[in-house]
Amino acid sequence: MRNNPSTLLLPLAALSLASCGNQKKEETKRPNIIFMMTDDHTTQAMSCYGGNLIQTPNMDRIANEGIRFDNCYAVNALSGPSRACILTGKFSHENGFTDNASTFNGDQQTFPKLLQQAGYQTAMIGKWHLISEPQGFDHWSILSGQHEQGDYYDPDFWEDGKHIVEKGYATDIITDKAIEFLEGRDKNKPFCMMYHQKAPHRNWMPAPRYLGIFNNTTFPEPANLFDDYEGRGRAAREQDMSIEHTLTNDWDLKLLTREEMLKDTTNRLYSVYKRMPLEVQDKWDSVYAQRIAEYRKGDLKGKALISWKYQQYMRDYLATTLAVDENIGRLMNYLEKIGELDNTIIVYTSDQGFFLGEHGWFDKRFMYEECQRMPLIIRYPKAIKAGSTSNAISMNVDFAPTFLDFAGVEIPSDIQGASLKPILANEGKTPADWRKAAYYHYYEYPAEHSVKRHYGIRTQDFKLIHFYNDIDEWEMYDMKADPREMNNVFGKPEYAEKQKELMQLLQDTQKQYKDTDPDEKEKVLFQGDRRLMKNR
Repeated sequence: MRNNPSTLLLPLAALSLASCGNQKKEETKRPNIIFMMTDDHTTQAMSCYGGNLIQTPNMDRIANEGIRFDNCYAVNALSGPSRACILTGKFSHENGFTDNASTFNGDQQTFPKLLQQAGYQTAMIGKWHLISEPQGFDHWSILSGQHEQGDYYDPDFWEDGKHIVEKGYATDIITDKAIEFLEGRDKNKPFCMMYHQKAPHRNWMPAPRYLGIFNNTTFPEPANLFDDYEGRGRAAREQDMSIEHTLTNDWDLKLLTREEMLKDTTNRLYSVYKRMPLEVQDKWDSVYAQRIAEYRKGDLKGKALISWKYQQYMRDYLATTLAVDENIGRLMNYLEKIGELDNTIIVYTSDQGFFLGEHGWFDKRFMYEECQRMPLIIRYPKAIKAGSTSNAISMNVDFAPTFLDFAGVEIPSDIQGASLKPILANEGKTPADWRKAAYYHYYEYPAEHSVKRHYGIRTQDFKLIHFYNDIDEWEMYDMKADPREMNNVFGKPEYAEKQKELMQLLQDTQKQYKDTDPDEKEKVLFQGDRRLMKNR
């Protein structure tokens, strides 16, 4: 009996339809999201940004297999405010968290809540630092010690409403917890995990395996380590964040022996030292003995002492960063193992940048480039061409709408950031209708580090800053001619037309983002740090 050709075609047609159905299902599958954020990590300490201080191979992998943003800016370069801006997609004056003395209003709209409502399984693991219980997460485990700054060794966590202590090193533990969440998640749902490291935040305590790794390394000094602030105003001169004067001998430089700490157990360094296992304390003592001996010779003065302090700062900061990069690799290897690496949007950033000796400083807060600029690298091969770069002006308020956009969730009209998806789809090129400037507003003064309140805009080629409150000073920088921001050109005749243009753009930007009282003449937004805490 001859087979009917149409009968033969039926199974093939069914297979074809099934294949199309599977293909459509695969195409509409929503991506997972892992938002990796560290604290105070800066582009100068990332080899994918051309940094020559250390190698960061796992961060480099994200950049090399995805996109690197070269002009991403924090809108308020301070830990808690930056986190609030990221969660809400709104500027500080809109989300209410202007400074580290604030408490985040968790009842407001955030992107994790919107993703959770849309069927995502959500988690927050690591440093939260918003002084209120996380909302919008199916699971959360946040550092609770030192007013949510967290401890590097044997850290305390507040986990789903319970307080626990974990043994080990914080950077490793946070990754353990992240993998544990991924192992136990509902496999039928896409996930969004916020994976936040404490490192490399002050006071820069490396993992045991990296203690002393740079003891014999001499790092290059920034060209303006000995900046005298000539031609600039009071803001640069009156700060309290200098390597020369502000770094403390005990907490920062770790110039205390065990015996000295035991004589004064109220010392802050001892409060974190005692959390280490005895064998780690022994290694610590051995590693820092060389430093203590060098300092106590007493023959370092002036610029030589500043250079010496800079080297100690770099050795600790960079050694602390090594475990961050290592753990990023561990988490990515796990995603690869379970087959979810290419289904996951992986973002790496920091809450802002950080000074590594530029202008003679450490810390952040200023609108100057080293700390306003933040790292942003994203890997998602289904939508991002490997090895892309972008100089489009982006801000941390853009992260929330970007995640919602990729998840197919409508972006609420009150979100002030813009989705980066058009830039990613355009291989990093800036869309014709993209913004012309990033906006910045810092509020926390008078407070630790004494950085004046200020606001301003950053365009591709220029920066305009207004310092206010107890002073009224303007600064303007030609970023092409003066990338280190050493020469204030505000008021110089040759820049008169550009200054006028930037002043108008600043006013337009403030109107766009509803910062209608930038000089706080009607309502003062920072009243003082109610927690009286150090080292925010």
